[in-house]
Amino acid sequence: MTYLVGKVALGVVAGAPNNGQGEDNVAKAKAMRVGRDVFPYVSAQAFRRWLRESLPADEPRSPVIRSGSGKKQQAYTSGRPDRYLDDDLFGYMVAVKKEAGVPSGTCQRDTVLATGTLVAVAPRQPVSDFGTMSRGFAAGENPVLHGHEFYSAELAGDLLLDVARVGVFETDGSGLKVALTAAGAKEAEAGGAERTEFRDAQALRLPLAERRRRVALVLRTLAAVRGGAKQSLHYGDRAPALVLLAPVKGGVNPFTRVLASQDRQTVFQVGVFREELDAWADELDGPVLIGWAPGFLGEQRERVRRELADLIEAERVLLDHPRTLLNKLAEGFVGGSHDAWFEDAKR
Repeated sequence: MTYLVGKVALGVVAGAPNNGQGEDNVAKAKAMRVGRDVFPYVSAQAFRRWLRESLPADEPRSPVIRSGSGKKQQAYTSGRPDRYLDDDLFGYMVAVKKEAGVPSGTCQRDTVLATGTLVAVAPRQPVSDFGTMSRGFAAGENPVLHGHEFYSAELAGDLLLDVARVGVFETDGSGLKVALTAAGAKEAEAGGAERTEFRDAQALRLPLAERRRRVALVLRTLAAVRGGAKQSLHYGDRAPALVLLAPVKGGVNPFTRVLASQDRQTVFQVGVFREELDAWADELDGPVLIGWAPGFLGEQRERVRRELADLIEAERVLLDHPRTLLNKLAEGFVGGSHDAWFEDAKR
């Protein structure tokens, strides 16, 4: 049983990738206040949407079903993780009213790919900008004014992929723990899923080749995320500039504090990284990957490379471009090098 845990960081330059509720005709960038400081952020929901929409075009997405009207509306995906990768990895809740004589259509899947909010590491105050619309107006007519906020910041959030749960779906349990309806489970089994016991529950498990493919696909997608709001005015790269991933047996994320603010600047704390690496050495199930795009955080990449030279030489740490490392990790999954990570051994 292995989890891939770590950190994702984006470099936003004069951007407004995720906006909150507007005030009058001003679009406000999402930000939170801690004391006197302001920290822009991208919500986990927004980042998960970017990730889902960055999947290859030929990868089927789970259709969304909408029902009801007025205040009694609900929307949910198909709830078929056997058919759709996004249902498998991102989770869902299908809540259907029980009718007499009809099997329950309610099922739920907790997320397999957990993502934190991407928050500015160092405080940054968004700035205001405004524009006008006057094209085609008659001479002397007042233009229509509209405003918005944008900022530059390094945003970072935590990440966890429960590798053993990819392609495994509970079929019994209390309350909403069941991931597939009875009809869905029957169809999944007919489609090639096998019965198994998983974490004290009966479950169905997809063939290993498909589970490998799904993990590899999400890793490759993570390396090439695109999306975000205000692209007509503030287009920018949204692929992670830094990805730290560690295979950990128990699911704890030891590396959540490696990025910090010093003198209101974002820094990679080598001392924190080293101490956590040593403290959790018995739980690590392979080298720690640090994918770091050149130019992100100035000269810190090369400084960190020098200061971790002994760990890199011992292959306890791999440091390279995010896309290079994530694609190599994906290739390892497809080739079967990490099949042991899919096993859910009792601890």
